[in-house]
Amino acid sequence: MTALVREAPWFMAALRAGRELGLAQWCIGAGALRNLVWDALHGQPRSALADVDLAYFCARDIDPARDAALQRRLLELCPELPWEVTNQAGVHVWFERCFGHAVEPLRSLHEAIASWPEPATAVGVWLDDADALHVIAPHGLADLLGMRVRRNPVRVSVETYRERCASKRYAERWPRVVVEGA
Repeated sequence: MTALVREAPWFMAALRAGRELGLAQWCIGAGALRNLVWDALHGQPRSALADVDLAYFCARDIDPARDAALQRRLLELCPELPWEVTNQAGVHVWFERCFGHAVEPLRSLHEAIASWPEPATAVGVWLDDADALHVIAPHGLADLLGMRVRRNPVRVSVETYRERCASKRYAERWPRVVVEGA
């Protein structure tokens, strides 16, 4: 998987831009990484991205204005990408409003990624100062590399999972993907 990341100029540019923010715990993952891998495994051109998720963790400052400022900086560095920046330490503040049930505050970026909707998308990559890639994959890489979609029960309801599967059109976009029922 890291070879695919290294071979994708847009993804490496995104990682370099992310590194410029100087955050202690951060990564780019979720759909951007899933699309990169599944497009390559299907031998098809790069899919359009709804967003490039930069997730970070900073419990000291969960003000949404910080996310917005970081997103503006990324747009300056890499304006061709549809950035979305989220401090995972503040997810508990808005999660109930968006998804209908309260959640406890997260304690780390690793714990946050472990709660993302499907194990195949619960993967992040970050780039250190020596240009080494690091992978955060709390559930492993088997689902991502095996093109398997299944619900992550850590935080995702059956209803949300079904809505995501319908809206993402996984099997239509990538015919070899296997989507499991909730």
